[in-house]
Amino acid sequence: MTQTLLQVKDLSVRIGNGDKAIRPVDRISFDIKAGETFALLGESGCGKSMTALALLRLLPQPAGEIAGGSVRLQGKELLDLSERGMRTIRGGHVAMIFQEPMTALNPVMSIGAQISESVQMHKGLRGPAARQRVLELLDDVGIPDAARRYDEFPHQLSGGMKQRVVIAIALAGDPELLIADEPTTALDVTIQAQVLELIGKLQQERGMAVLLITHDLGVVAGMADRVAVMYAGQLVEQAPSDQFFNAPQHPYSRKLFAALPDSSKRDQRLTVISGTVPPLNQVFYGCRFAERCDRAWELCNSQVPGWFDTAAGQGVRCHLADPTLPAPADSTQAAVSVAHGPRADSDGEVLLEVSGLKVHFPIQKGLFKRTVGHVRAVDGVSLDIPAGQTLALVGESGCGKTTVGKGILQLLRTTAGSVSFEGLDLTRLKGEALRQRRSDFQIIFQDPFSSMNPRMTVGDIVEEGMIAQRIGDTKQQRGVEVKTLLEQVGLRPEHAHRYPHEFSGGQRQRICIARTLAVKPKLIVCDEPTSALDVSVQAQILNLLKDLQSRLGLSYLFITHDISVVAYLADRVAVMYLGRIVEEGDVAEVLDNPQHPYTQALLSAVPKIDADTGQKMIRLEGDMPSPSNPPSGCHFHPRCPQAMSECSSEYPGASRVSDTHVVRCHLVKSIQK
Repeated sequence: MTQTLLQVKDLSVRIGNGDKAIRPVDRISFDIKAGETFALLGESGCGKSMTALALLRLLPQPAGEIAGGSVRLQGKELLDLSERGMRTIRGGHVAMIFQEPMTALNPVMSIGAQISESVQMHKGLRGPAARQRVLELLDDVGIPDAARRYDEFPHQLSGGMKQRVVIAIALAGDPELLIADEPTTALDVTIQAQVLELIGKLQQERGMAVLLITHDLGVVAGMADRVAVMYAGQLVEQAPSDQFFNAPQHPYSRKLFAALPDSSKRDQRLTVISGTVPPLNQVFYGCRFAERCDRAWELCNSQVPGWFDTAAGQGVRCHLADPTLPAPADSTQAAVSVAHGPRADSDGEVLLEVSGLKVHFPIQKGLFKRTVGHVRAVDGVSLDIPAGQTLALVGESGCGKTTVGKGILQLLRTTAGSVSFEGLDLTRLKGEALRQRRSDFQIIFQDPFSSMNPRMTVGDIVEEGMIAQRIGDTKQQRGVEVKTLLEQVGLRPEHAHRYPHEFSGGQRQRICIARTLAVKPKLIVCDEPTSALDVSVQAQILNLLKDLQSRLGLSYLFITHDISVVAYLADRVAVMYLGRIVEEGDVAEVLDNPQHPYTQALLSAVPKIDADTGQKMIRLEGDMPSPSNPPSGCHFHPRCPQAMSECSSEYPGASRVSDTHVVRCHLVKSIQK
């Protein structure tokens, strides 16, 4: 029988004192066996990361404290250890991979020096022996040319490389338990697949247990042996992975599954979890999920539910699971799928037509800023978007997606090519002539908080564009329009008097959408608008975007790396690699029958809840080349598992798979001969 490595019993965390103290972790219990992967799943604000910090006693000071409970590692009570005793535990027995690798690394220390610190601390190695051990760790985590990387600094590495360095630091002390806190949130799908594969490989080789903290159900399905769902500081469900994915028990768990976008739900509204996680500075007298649960009844608001075992190794905190209580009359009703309204009438004419778009940035050196080269961020992109339709632009970070969007909007001056909007070439407009057309095309940025002025109220933020475009004769008229816009995106009129920091991430993104709609655009560039959101909030934003498109006939250029969002939202999809589009077509054609090896690799790397798809992951070696020095021939050939001799000498032309499906690949060309 597998030995239990970690036992957590009734662990509670308190931040602050008095009646308003925050309780982000409230009497949670679980155990982790040696060598297994235990996933902690839930929305932001549920207490997942605070649980991990509590295990290592790294709570924010001086306000944070462990209010009760027990944490035993191999039988040793960690809460009884002194701070000095905990230093041998941290890194030596329990190590942690933090969510953001850039902030976890010291920017003024070399990679080798940072890993060497951990080696010296936990293994007592010095000098050449420590350096040799660091090189071995770099090699273990798959960093090529370890001797050269040893002396490099974090800013010289890609996001995936930084995360590998963080993993190397965590492994330096040979821990029995590795805590991975959202280890792939900021990474592209291909890099995410590499990191998850690496963690799994190292776990098998070293026999480590892994506590995986995430809100990504696909990652959990591919990694976890057991799953615990956390909500508002409590565990609400726990089960073996296969049982959890086959039959989730708690209404919250079921809603998380229903909120996931995919192609089968294209004509339906995604299920949303109304409201937000309740504040944790209060005393709860009933179920914490009751206000957001469509299966709640009177008892849920007046009595705290207990924990009930529903099957071997599976339990749930819910009154519906209490065998002594009669089920409420509507508790077994299935959720009703609501279809989106019909799209606004459009004539199907092309609204935007981009031809041969190039955006090159000069590389300047020396005192006189002599140009010695160019970064070819966008290198000949052509696309078109009909009125009332959505084109998704997908690809890894650094491929030029955002630069395409900004180039289309003339937020960046283009080097070559044309951008025709309603027959007018925007690249020829300057000054006032361009400003007058800006109300027709707008952008929603990836991070809503950083794109708003924190000193302005929401009403002023939404009104700002109206003032610039001279929409509305008086402030009173604009004020009425602002309140109408806020209601249109699902906010209340009184929210106009609040500031951005008073809202959740999903609400901030709604504010940004209201600001965009204020000038009545015809085209909106959506730059990763859901990448930083939980699945439940993402569903709300996707529903909103579809509703607005149906009512107003909007066109979207949707920039993303989330394939499930593409399958749900887009009409057409273009796949971009190193400044160029390598495949384009109707969304069903590209996703169901990808022709380019890069598209195939992207799709194979997407974590899936259905583990029985039988699709093998295509591993891409290395990182994307620099756009300042792209490879000769096909830019993808150094990483392509199917590359031929001609791929390195000649860039492939366009080959048509169908009337609407175009691929730029020598393999497709040779098949059609």
